Amino acid sequence: MGSGFLLDTNIVIYFLDAKLPVSARDYVQAALESDMACISVISKMELLGWNFSSQEDEQKARQFIKDIYVLDLTDEIVEKTIELRKQWPKTKLPDAIIAATALIHNLSLLSINNPDFSKISGLNFVNPLDF
Repeated sequence: MGSGFLLDTNIVIYFLDAKLPVSARDYVQAALESDMACISVISKMELLGWNFSSQEDEQKARQFIKDIYVLDLTDEIVEKTIELRKQWPKTKLPDAIIAATALIHNLSLLSINNPDFSKISGLNFVNPLDF
């Protein structure tokens, strides 16, 4: 896929709920408008497994997923996930899969999850709240 952005589940949730500060929202919006933004299938599962407060919120999430490219799990991502879990065993499996997806596809990972992602070497981790 090349360079671009992988949005973590937390970024999507905060973005859809309009809970990001203006500068962070603008950064995420620019990534989305670049047509180089995508999510992992893990984020799709996490997002749609969310307990939505309304039918409207669920529809908004489903439309977001329909409009964005979703990267599936591949054997290469699975192997990278295993490698990451061996290096950082306390990393939760979904986070390791998302990090592996970003690494394999050479994508910048947009997330507010500094504790789990900032330690992974080689990962281009960007926290939009830092802007």
